[in-house]
Amino acid sequence: MVLIRGRRGVVHTQARVSNRVTPGQVFLSFHWRECPANLLTQDDALDPIARIPEFKICAVRLENPRAVVA
Repeated sequence: MVLIRGRRGVVHTQARVSNRVTPGQVFLSFHWRECPANLLTQDDALDPIARIPEFKICAVRLENPRAVVA
């Protein structure tokens, strides 16, 4: 279990280490209610040409939930 902390919020979820994601990057599915990625990303920007939501990209920090003091 990990906390994924960004400027807009925190998500508590299960982590899996994989070689399918580039080192230094985190992938979080945004299709499931259990992993609300939209709490972490900017969801109000549109691509200026296609007029569709931009990729959900933001800086995050992974934290051990047991090390966080409530």
